[in-house]
Amino acid sequence: MVQFFSKRRLKIAEQIIIVIFFAVLIPMTISGIIINNINQQSTRAQFRSAAVLISKIVSEEIDVFEQSINNELNQVISTLDFYKNPAQEQNYLDTVLKSMPFYKELVIVNSKEKLEQYQAYNVRDNYGVFFRKLKDGRTLVAVLDMETLKTDWFKTLTEDQRQIYIIDGDTNELFASSKFNQQDYEECLAQLPKNLIDNEPVIFGNVKNQPLVYYKKTNPNALIIVNTTEDMKKDTIDYNRDKIILSILITIFSVFFVVGLYTSYLYINIRQLFKAIIAISKGNYERRIRLLTNIFTPFEIVFLGTEFNRMVNQIHKSYVQIKKKNRELKQLDEFRSNMIDTVSHEFRTPLTSIQGYTSRLLRQDIEIDDETKQKSLKIIKRQSERLKRMIEDLLVIPDIEGAKLNFNMVNIPINAVIENSILLVKNDSGKEIINNIQECSTEILADNDRIEQVFVNLIENAIKYSKEDTPITLDYEIENNKIIISVQNEYDVIPREKLKTLFDKFTRLDDSTTRTTRGTGLGLYIVKGLIEAMNGEIRLYSNENCGFCVKVYMPIS
Repeated sequence: MVQFFSKRRLKIAEQIIIVIFFAVLIPMTISGIIINNINQQSTRAQFRSAAVLISKIVSEEIDVFEQSINNELNQVISTLDFYKNPAQEQNYLDTVLKSMPFYKELVIVNSKEKLEQYQAYNVRDNYGVFFRKLKDGRTLVAVLDMETLKTDWFKTLTEDQRQIYIIDGDTNELFASSKFNQQDYEECLAQLPKNLIDNEPVIFGNVKNQPLVYYKKTNPNALIIVNTTEDMKKDTIDYNRDKIILSILITIFSVFFVVGLYTSYLYINIRQLFKAIIAISKGNYERRIRLLTNIFTPFEIVFLGTEFNRMVNQIHKSYVQIKKKNRELKQLDEFRSNMIDTVSHEFRTPLTSIQGYTSRLLRQDIEIDDETKQKSLKIIKRQSERLKRMIEDLLVIPDIEGAKLNFNMVNIPINAVIENSILLVKNDSGKEIINNIQECSTEILADNDRIEQVFVNLIENAIKYSKEDTPITLDYEIENNKIIISVQNEYDVIPREKLKTLFDKFTRLDDSTTRTTRGTGLGLYIVKGLIEAMNGEIRLYSNENCGFCVKVYMPIS
């Protein structure tokens, strides 16, 4: 074999398989055998400890039960001394019976025949009978419901799979059991030693992985047997053994799988390097190496591929920069188109109005009365102010986008801000404005002019887009050191997709084909920019309950 390997150079895959066999497969098999043996011994010790503990628990439950019954009956007998009337005694016993779930009957017997009838009750009939003599010779009889009693004894052990048998020491009959199985019960009795040790748990049995424990009590006279079942052995020792074997098999398969991946990746990456070198030799300088990389890929191959691709990345980076500039130019062109459309559409109306009324005032061929002159001048003034606001909206956009806004932050009472904003609002339609903030004197930290500009915009928006004969409601609430000012108006429910776009530039609720209101579509965009620049927050809501609602969150000074 040595001569064979000296004449033939092994491939990488063949060398890896030999290394795996001697360095992984054999050591893992030996380790699995050792781990399985240790696991069996550990589980067997746990079985023994648990069985002993359960026998002690059941013994304590019996002691507690017996002491409890004796105490309860002694208490009843002591209380009966205070009653001289049989009817009163029975009423008392009925009351006690209702408060004690284990008792089936609780009566006073004064006849021998009746007493013998109760003495005939048997555990097999699911009844346990206790007798107590009274001072006057009568007998207090307490009949217990054994089914309820057994349930109470084993209630803490319901999730345990072990079988528990309680045998009456006087009659050698099965008194109570948990998870009873006739065949297992008989096998337990057959393995039971002839000479039993009193008042301590003893381990016995012929199957080392299924320990049995008995506990012989002398007061009361009872025998407790705890059996570790075959199912428990299968669910623990056998199950753990199978898991260990399965884990070893999975590990071996995983090792071969990972090594196979490593070998295949290695061959593929080397082939990519060969192809790239051939492409460069033929003058194709745009070729890239696409390596299949993982944690096992050698550093040298990754380094060669990275350096080769770096040359191509320089060209790609220049392309990405040009593409980004083109995208910015496209966005700028869209902004310019929107601005031109807005200016041409929105500026035309006030300019036409100003031009028309100015021409009318300058006419010499007609006589214009003072009232008409005043009306025309007011319209010219209103339209001029409208033009001024639209121009200010357009001019403030670069400051918002460039974060160049200058603020004079002061403490301002919120009720004063809202009242001044309402006075500045153009409410030509005469909509009712319900101001619930006038009594709130809470101060906010903001720029006075900018915060008034915010609420003027919001209130005018609410007026423009509210239904006829519906009020505009201004309200507030305080939460987490912030005051929340809400501007609400009645309006059709706005779809969630549309609601998300209302903070964009040149976005309106009504499009160019259904436009019924005036505006540049910059109001909410500007409002959002100003509020966020003053460390605030704005949110929009629209549903059937509130219509359309804008909430402004401002920090309390």
